[in-house]
Amino acid sequence: MVASVLEIKSKSISVSTKGNTDVIDVTTQMERFLKEEGAKQGILTVFVVGSTAGLTTIEYEPGLVHPLKEAFERMAAREAPYKHQERWGDDNGHSHIRASLLGPSLTVPFLNGKLCLGTWQQIILVDFDTRPRERELIVQIFGN
Repeated sequence: MVASVLEIKSKSISVSTKGNTDVIDVTTQMERFLKEEGAKQGILTVFVVGSTAGLTTIEYEPGLVHPLKEAFERMAAREAPYKHQERWGDDNGHSHIRASLLGPSLTVPFLNGKLCLGTWQQIILVDFDTRPRERELIVQIFGN
């Protein structure tokens, strides 16, 4: 049996968002990075920098994206009172709560150079902030 060498490759990707629970499919960017690096097996981890955005997977289509936004509104309503807003005088307390519920990172295995996603499963970035942003995604591949 031949031991294989595991490598770590990293990349920063910028994504423009509209804010206000903007849901963006970033699967293609992840697949492109995997292809560029020529890695065949391992894990891909993506992390969004900032405290008002998160990452997950979903079937990226309007019949699910819209209800996802509604679910976040029910969990952490924009108009609810937040101590964060009282302290800082801003309007994004709900954005921080929503992002903490979703989480800032996601790890997906890959085999034979392909992400192990289901047929209808995409990687999405959700920007909960109240204004458009340039979001930075840190992507790392750990594999060979």
